[in-house]
Amino acid sequence: MRHEDQRPPAAVLFDALGQDYEKAFAHAPAHLSALEWLIERLPPAARTLDVGSGTGRPTAAALIEAGHSVLGVDVSPVMVELAARQVPEADFRCVDIRILPLEADSFDGVCVFFSLLQMTRAEQSAVTRRLALALRPGGHLVLATVPADVEDVEVVFMGRPVRATSFAEENVTAMVEAAGLTVLSRHGTTFVPDHPGADPEPHLFLYCRREETGR
Repeated sequence: MRHEDQRPPAAVLFDALGQDYEKAFAHAPAHLSALEWLIERLPPAARTLDVGSGTGRPTAAALIEAGHSVLGVDVSPVMVELAARQVPEADFRCVDIRILPLEADSFDGVCVFFSLLQMTRAEQSAVTRRLALALRPGGHLVLATVPADVEDVEVVFMGRPVRATSFAEENVTAMVEAAGLTVLSRHGTTFVPDHPGADPEPHLFLYCRREETGR
């Protein structure tokens, strides 16, 4: 078995995509709007977590520019190397969010942009719950996914085959609410990545808050 076959599929995929992923997605209007919404609600010098941080742009770069600290985590060493070079003020770690220890009440803001799609439904639910617990009461989380009632199906992403799992829109919302978050609003859109092998994608953005009163 080749070494890469022993690694998480997301690491293999995004190592291969590298900078092409940033070019294809970094200027997505809905992504930038979600970032702006989060930044407007963060306290000064907030501590933030970027799950699936990719190349560091636009998410970590925007948070750093707004004066916040960023912990970015990604399973792809190629992405982590790119991110560290492009956004040196942030702290990037090559680690799987499924096993990363997270302290309770430790982040003011969390970003989860399309980083759950190669996990099982049980893993997505468990990770979302852990991220909710890592938020301080009153903190905010933005989550983006491709809403679809699919489980371990092969799709073509930027010209490459990949296995993906997701939920229909109502079930994504239910998962986030079950994690203990309030969904303040949700926004659906269709986006065409800037890549010759890309097809139009439905995107769903959830704007969420962990309530001060706890759960």
